[in-house]
Order: sequence, then structure tokens, then C-alpha cells
Amino acid sequence: MRKMLLLAVAMMVSFTLSAQLDTLKYRIVLTDKDNSIFSIDKPEEFLTKKAIERRIKQGLSIDESDLPVNASYINAIKECGVSIVTKGKWENFVTVSCNDPLAIDKIKDLAFVASVEKVWFASEKDHNPEVLTRDSLVNEMKRCDSYYGASLEQIQLCNADKLHEEGFKGEGMTIAVIDAGYHNVDVIDGMDNVKILGTKDFVNSNSDIYEENGHGTSVLSCMAMNKPHYMIGTAPQAEYWLLRSEDESTEHLVEQDYWAAAVEFADSVGVDVVNTSLGYHEFDDISKNYTYNQLDGKHALMSRQAARMADKGMVLVCSAGNSGAGSWKKTTAPGDADNIITVGAVNSEGTLAPFSSIGNTADNRIKPDVVSVGWETDVMGTDGVVRKANGTSFSSPVLCGMVACLWQACPELTAKQIVQLIQQSGDRFDSPDNIYGYGIPNVWNAYQTVNKKK
Repeated sequence: MRKMLLLAVAMMVSFTLSAQLDTLKYRIVLTDKDNSIFSIDKPEEFLTKKAIERRIKQGLSIDESDLPVNASYINAIKECGVSIVTKGKWENFVTVSCNDPLAIDKIKDLAFVASVEKVWFASEKDHNPEVLTRDSLVNEMKRCDSYYGASLEQIQLCNADKLHEEGFKGEGMTIAVIDAGYHNVDVIDGMDNVKILGTKDFVNSNSDIYEENGHGTSVLSCMAMNKPHYMIGTAPQAEYWLLRSEDESTEHLVEQDYWAAAVEFADSVGVDVVNTSLGYHEFDDISKNYTYNQLDGKHALMSRQAARMADKGMVLVCSAGNSGAGSWKKTTAPGDADNIITVGAVNSEGTLAPFSSIGNTADNRIKPDVVSVGWETDVMGTDGVVRKANGTSFSSPVLCGMVACLWQACPELTAKQIVQLIQQSGDRFDSPDNIYGYGIPNVWNAYQTVNKKK
């Protein structure tokens, strides 16, 4: 009898959750920020001290894009019978959820609404989400003679070990990782000493980010691991924010809305460098799939948002994609954005990974920008065991940590100057192509180049 009662209660809970779940999400792009209660002359009212200081240091102006989304517009949208999911001030949008498309028709009629696009619809996976369980920990790593342990070769390829020898290991730099989850980061030996400033989940605010997908765990390990003779990351002394924007169970445009919000959050907390090992070109709604002609750095929300980051004083390092051996072949958004570092994959000997996505962009800009080790990369698994992994998901953070160390060594440079310096240090800078881009960067030579000019 008790089992039957528990089953009935469980069915009722499941039905209630299903009934309460909003089944549609829309991105509402707004026309303006008129009559804002904020002014760019008083940035301290809407930007944090760190964000303001970063702009001042790099000689960057605060403009209308920094103003928050108009609160009166948001309230008017809510009165149409929808819930606010997230919002983005740089691109001036609000993302909403609802069950009634008629509510969206009301929103379309509002004078300050420029466009409306459906960015998500509920699937069976949303009604019946997977129950998450923690992986069992092994926490066994092989000790090596080298101080760097398993990660020696992937650090040496770009001469980051020489930067480390000079004392530049990321200290004083803040890196945000935007990914799908960080499974067991809080309990894995060698990651429990990572300087994590905080976490934030833009997909599900009620989640435990350390129970979610383990992709971000391996990504983070490439930069942050700090266990001598076992594994050392490329920026072991940096500080980290762990952010989640990717819902790995589905593929919808709304994940770009989450990502845009995560980037703006990173700006607000004073992040210097952002790594994102995410890329998009195919979706559950196939009508939203990208074409090559749309890889111009302006079509995808993520790409437009990414291109703004250097203007806010941050460097974005992102994966080129793993479609090189498939039918798509090309880089994925936001890797087509301008003023960022898009990273393809090679092995520790510099041989191109067959899966590494290629460029150029539709408007014929060089992509990927550079390459680093993403083939047979040493990464930490969610069980606490170092293993080999393939993907530009890993070449990106391997380089991202080096970028942070280089910027630590050359603090007078702006974000755009760091991007250009990485490109110029590539071994193919004089003859870039759409496969290697500017080639394998040499961060030690980049540092020396700046020093010679002082």
C-alpha cells in the first residue's frame, strides 16, 4: 500500500511539473533605450567598479550598449502574460517564456519591439529531465619526473613554460569559463585548490553546477590544474568564474541568449579573459540551421556579442569546432566573430587534427586565428583520472591560459592588442590560410617582442 501511495505521489509531482513547464521561449529585440533612468555619465550606477576600471585602463568608452535594458519595457512585456528568462543589454533584448503564442502576438504590437523570434520549444527531454548522479571518484594520477606532469608537451608547443619560468602563471588575472557544467570539480584531487571566485548557471538557476555535464571539468583542467608532477594547467595561478550556458540535452537558439547573459555577467565581475568551448550551426529546429553565408560574424547573436567583448576590455578565446572531417567543415558561431581568438587543433607535434574546423569566414577573414594542442590533449576526467581527449574544446583552453599569462606579463596592452599579438606570434603569420590560420603561436616570443619595444 505504501509503495502504491508513493508511486501515486510521484506521478502527481511529475504531472504538476509537466503542467507548469513553459513550452515556448522567444527573444524580444527592442528598438531603443529611450527614457532610461541611467546615464552613461554615471556608470557607477549600472557597472561594477572592476568593469569601469578595466575600461579606463584600456582607454575604452562607456556607451549606450552598457545601459541596462529599459525596465519599463520589461514590465510592459511581462504584463502580456509571459515570464522573463534572461536579458542582454549589449544587443538590447529580453528572452521570455510562455505557453500561449497569443501573448507573443500582444508583444509584437508593442511600439518598442523591433523583432520577435522563437528560440526554444519544450521536448520530451524537458518534460522528463535526466536524473543527475555524481561519478564515482578514483582520484589516481600517474606521477611524472617533469614538473608539468602529463601536460608538459601541450604547454611546451607554444613555449608557455618559459613564461611560467619568468613567474607569469596567471596570478592577478581572472578567467571566466562558459560551458555545459563542471561535474565533480569541487571534489577532484588537484582541482580542489583551484581559485574559484564563484559559479553561476544561466540555464537553470536551481542546479548544482558541480553535478551538471563534465565537459567543463576537462576544459577547466587544461588551464587551472595545479598538481606538480601530475598535471599543471596553462594558468594555474589565475582566478576563475565557472559559468553555465549550454543545455547539453537539446540544441536551441536560446542557449545563445544564456551565453550572451553569461558574457555580460563576466564583464560585470571584472573578468579579463573568457574561454568558451562551445559552437553552434545545427539546431533541433532545423529551420534555424546556419548556412556558410551566415558565418560573417554578424548573423548569430553569439557572434555579435563576442565581437563586442574586446570593446569592453575582455579577450575571448573560443573553439573553432570539430567539423573538419564532416560535411559542414567550417568554424561555428561564435568562432566567426571579429576581435577574438578562434582556436583550431593540432597534436603536440604540430600536426593538424583531422576534425579541426576550417575557415575562412563568409566575408573572408582568417579563421581559425591560431591552433594549439587539441588532439591527444591531456585533460582531467570527472572521476579524477587524467586521460587523453580530442577536440578544439581543449585546444581553446590550453591557449586561453597562455593568453592570460601573456597579458599578466604585458599588462599595458589592450584586449585588441593581445588578440593581435597572439596572431602575430603564429608560425604562419606571413602566409596564413584557412586551415591553421596564423599557425602555432609562440607566447614567449610574443612577450619578448613587447619587451623589446619598451
